[in-house]
Amino acid sequence: MSRTALRICPLCEATCGLSLTVEGDRVTGARGDADDVFSQGFICPKGASFGEIDADPDRLTGPLVRRDGVLREAGWAEAFDLIAARVRPVIERYGPNAVGVVLGNPNVHTMAGALYPPALLGAVRTRNLFTASTLDQMPKHVSSGLLFGDPFAIPVPDLDRAGHLLLLGANPLESNGSLCTAPDFAGRLRALRRRGGTLTVVDPRRTRTAKLADRHVAIRPGTDALLLASIAQVLCAEKLTAPGDLEALTEGLDEVADAVREFTPEAVGPRCDVAPDTIRAIARELAAAPTAAVYGRIGSCTVEHGTLASWLVDVLNVLTGNLDRPGGALFPLSATDRAPGPAAPGKGFALGRWHSRVGHHPEVKSELPLAALAEEIETPGEGRIRVLIASAANPVLSAPDGDRLDRALGGLDFMVSIDPYLNETSLHADVVLPPPPPSQSAHFDFAFNGFAVRNQVRYTRPAVPLAEGRMDECEIHARLVLAVGGMHGADPDAVDTMIVERTLAKAVADPHAPVHGRDAASLAARLTGRSGPERRLDLMLRLGPYGDGFGADPDGLTLDRVLAHPHGIDLGPLRPRLAQVLRTRSGRIELLPAPIAADLPRLRAALDERPDALVLVGRRHLRSNNSWLHNIPALSGGSNRCTLQIHPEDAARHGLADGADVRITADGGAVVAPVEITDSVREGVVSLPHGWGHSRAGSRLAVAAGRPGVNVNQLLDGSRLDPLSGTSVLNGFPVALTPLP
Repeated sequence: MSRTALRICPLCEATCGLSLTVEGDRVTGARGDADDVFSQGFICPKGASFGEIDADPDRLTGPLVRRDGVLREAGWAEAFDLIAARVRPVIERYGPNAVGVVLGNPNVHTMAGALYPPALLGAVRTRNLFTASTLDQMPKHVSSGLLFGDPFAIPVPDLDRAGHLLLLGANPLESNGSLCTAPDFAGRLRALRRRGGTLTVVDPRRTRTAKLADRHVAIRPGTDALLLASIAQVLCAEKLTAPGDLEALTEGLDEVADAVREFTPEAVGPRCDVAPDTIRAIARELAAAPTAAVYGRIGSCTVEHGTLASWLVDVLNVLTGNLDRPGGALFPLSATDRAPGPAAPGKGFALGRWHSRVGHHPEVKSELPLAALAEEIETPGEGRIRVLIASAANPVLSAPDGDRLDRALGGLDFMVSIDPYLNETSLHADVVLPPPPPSQSAHFDFAFNGFAVRNQVRYTRPAVPLAEGRMDECEIHARLVLAVGGMHGADPDAVDTMIVERTLAKAVADPHAPVHGRDAASLAARLTGRSGPERRLDLMLRLGPYGDGFGADPDGLTLDRVLAHPHGIDLGPLRPRLAQVLRTRSGRIELLPAPIAADLPRLRAALDERPDALVLVGRRHLRSNNSWLHNIPALSGGSNRCTLQIHPEDAARHGLADGADVRITADGGAVVAPVEITDSVREGVVSLPHGWGHSRAGSRLAVAAGRPGVNVNQLLDGSRLDPLSGTSVLNGFPVALTPLP
């Protein structure tokens, strides 16, 4: 007999509500939850394939342990015994920096990945932390940290009320949105146009999103910061700036006008391949719109001026008065955020508090560039990474020069991987700890609710009981913390109990907290939930901005109240709250912070650079998410192919025929891919999707290996980085093409 279970989809940032059909312990169908307060029934092909993803026969069902050089099935006790025996002695002999930690993108799609890495890092105390952020959104964290004093204070476009949207380097009709959590992004953009709004898309490819736009600007890749600086110059020169109430909370307005003075449309246009009249029109339309937002994503982040582009996005929102106002760009307020305190200056945000050992790369948000991982493993000397802990990470495919990293991983003393698959990275591990399928895990979006276009709260318990021999993902992480922290064998609940105690101790000592002065132990005893993670969620909800404050607000949120609303609780539209957000030392928006000012000469120098003849950009498909989903038959085939897209004129110049193979060469080497001739990509640009390259011996991904594609990041050697954020330049880099017989 079948039954229905609700589940929040964990497969992209849209966080749609799903209604699953379950027969016994198997998910047999998935459709959109029409009653979900946020997604209202929307579903994409990934969510519709939930059952097939859940039942993928290549998912590991139990731990693997390396014996005599071969990964073999083992029990959980043996796996954690080995971790404790191998990791802790390395820390005690060589110090904590002998351990590196890599956190992949899927961590932010799970409860465990959000709750436990801080505890793991606290147990190890290493400074060698690498995450997917330096392959993606780190420029936005840096610009937000410098502007607002908090790297997580990232404003999102108020899609449902905006009258004008300028969108750069994003294709949300394929990605479903990023750093802007919005189910049915396409429907929201169509609604914007139906109510008379304007959509301008800046992208070198005529994507599905660009086809929806009122104006598509086919920019030369990598020049987003120049275009944005020129728009700012027009606003200032033509006296179109209107910061309004923001002026009292902003310093540096005049300095920004001086800083962008040289970036006139005539100076910038030839470098961007955008007509000066078009630049002026974009600026004037932005200024004239009653409400507007500028939004830039991965195509404007993973380029050589990524932080400057991210900064200029918010500069434009400030100059036009659209930051922190309905219909503009607003700061979401998640149910598990800290409850806002009184407006006051903060500690600000600093870069480069320490540097990497080999390349001397500055830390950013306590992270080092993932592109530097291989050299930190390979290079002898004090502080060399000898042990690696990788959680939901596949940097052999996602980071530059995977071949080098592949070799480096083989030289580790020991490696642990939390991963459901034996993939291109986890195949190097000495211990692989597989989490259960998503149907057997609870779900709460700690990260993505902080970027949601509407405030809401939803939580779903497992749709299917944990199968025999499986271990809950939160317990895997907790036991790992204990094993590397010298507490191997303790009850995994001890990790959650310790975190609850520490959190409550701070809260009762905080004069602005609703529980100030109360007894922490008695508060802890009031927490509900079936498990340590649920008790922590209950704590965060109670202390959060909508919480009950342990009785202070009888209508406030608790875990029990959220559970009583299985389709979620709507917390209303985004609201202005800039004064609560600002944590700069001045207590104001610091519009031209010193690190940004110091990097602007590099952007000015780009005005005189000669454009490369041919550059490459990545792309993604609605039915994939990085390298995750290439092993799912329902999401394979069709247009989801690893081809080099090229404009007909460029194909003719290079003697390339549609479907023929071509060798693509760049800094890091060469790959061979089939040609796809299309006018959806502009001249001078080719496009190869990321996340492919499933051809390494030892991995167990049968479907993906049947259509392996090539790894676009193998074209890079890791030397191209945005200096402020340490983010790899993955778009807009030069390539050469050679036809093959």
